[in-house]
Amino acid sequence: MEKIVRTLVTRDEIAVFVDRMAKQITEDYGGEEVVVVGILKGACVFLADLIRKLELPLILDFMQVSSYYNGTQSSGNVRIRKDLDYDIAGKHVLIVEDIIDSGVTMECLKRELMTRKPKSIKVCAAFDKPSRRKVDFNADYIGQEVPDEFIVGYGLDYAGKYRNLPDVCVLVVDGGDQ
Repeated sequence: MEKIVRTLVTRDEIAVFVDRMAKQITEDYGGEEVVVVGILKGACVFLADLIRKLELPLILDFMQVSSYYNGTQSSGNVRIRKDLDYDIAGKHVLIVEDIIDSGVTMECLKRELMTRKPKSIKVCAAFDKPSRRKVDFNADYIGQEVPDEFIVGYGLDYAGKYRNLPDVCVLVVDGGDQ
């Protein structure tokens, strides 16, 4: 049994950081085309908000990678479940993720995508949980740092649930697995 115990980040706070990030990304790419890679399923809500604010040409693609398998702790094993449809060779790539936690998933994904010879790769995440890092990885754009608590909402889930919450909330799972 799980229970939401409090709101951590409100929808208004999210809107502020999405605007800030979109302005910075637009400025950094200076009008060049970018392949925006949304990481399914968690990043879908953030991705939709972000790309509507980007003022640059873009191609939208998706990947699905997994390391949680319906738990609240990363397994440490990363699996590509859906790969890109577009060739990224010679292109700027912006990976859009919901949260950077251990860093293992993003480090592995970035390393894999680098083998495809893009012009550049940057990582954008709505949330960052640096206290949980298992590898030395930092995203290029971060919406907000969050404490070491299990969070849901704004695309983040627990066993497929809670993604539709407009705010980010702290979830406690009975049994202490948080």
